[in-house]
Amino acid sequence: MTDASLIEVALEDAREKMRRALEHAKGEFASIRTGRAAPALVEKLKVDYFGAEVPLQQLAGVTVAEARVLVLHPYDKGSMKAIEKAIQLSDLGINPSNDGSVIRLVFPQLTEERRKELVKVTKQRAEDGRIAVRAVRRATRHELEQLEHAGEISSDDLEWAEKELEKLTHELVVELDGLLAHKEQELLEV
Repeated sequence: MTDASLIEVALEDAREKMRRALEHAKGEFASIRTGRAAPALVEKLKVDYFGAEVPLQQLAGVTVAEARVLVLHPYDKGSMKAIEKAIQLSDLGINPSNDGSVIRLVFPQLTEERRKELVKVTKQRAEDGRIAVRAVRRATRHELEQLEHAGEISSDDLEWAEKELEKLTHELVVELDGLLAHKEQELLEV
């Protein structure tokens, strides 16, 4: 392999890993409740179903009936109690109502205090995302330095690759900050 192709492989690998960290942060943001009901709030919720931890989306269909109401349609009526228990134990802070065939989740209006708490949670998740991106940068930089020490790339190539890596890191952190700003605005909107 040539110097350039070794560097490109390392940078492409870093780009892919950083993108995955960003996608994970997006998923985390989606699971944080705003004033509206969204299926993402409950889909990943773990339900103890016959002794196994199963994501809710595998046990029930989730639809948005109204702006603040989610309706869960369990595929197996026998799972209703387990789903209700998982919702009650979650940090959603709502009580499910069961009519025998569906489970309704009515989300109350968010108080100003709760909105501010959720903004703090969102900021922490964004920081976790930044940390993950920087960890990828650190690992890739270490990998590139090892290539230079092994004589597979020159010090000029290493310097260029580190600048490209820094630029990539900056782009993804800026994108993450944009997502954070959007989510904060969404949370604070009354």
